[in-house]
Amino acid sequence: MADKQNLNAGFTGTPAEQPEGLTKAAISAADGVKREAYVVVSGARAHPQTASALVLGTGILAFGLGYLLGRSSTDNMTRRYWR
Repeated sequence: MADKQNLNAGFTGTPAEQPEGLTKAAISAADGVKREAYVVVSGARAHPQTASALVLGTGILAFGLGYLLGRSSTDNMTRRYWR
């Protein structure tokens, strides 16, 4: 019969083998994203006015770009639905 340690290996969160290949790359990328997110959050906590100004400025720029792209796509239409 199998010993209890091997049966519980999948439920303890500790893998029997070290990850390699794609799994190792995915874990490394996830750790990097977590570190970068922590840095951004700690920077935003230290400078809340700057963070809110950046978010507001980015939103205004995105809205303006979307508006201009939407206007330019309707100017080239030959058939209007409301006429």
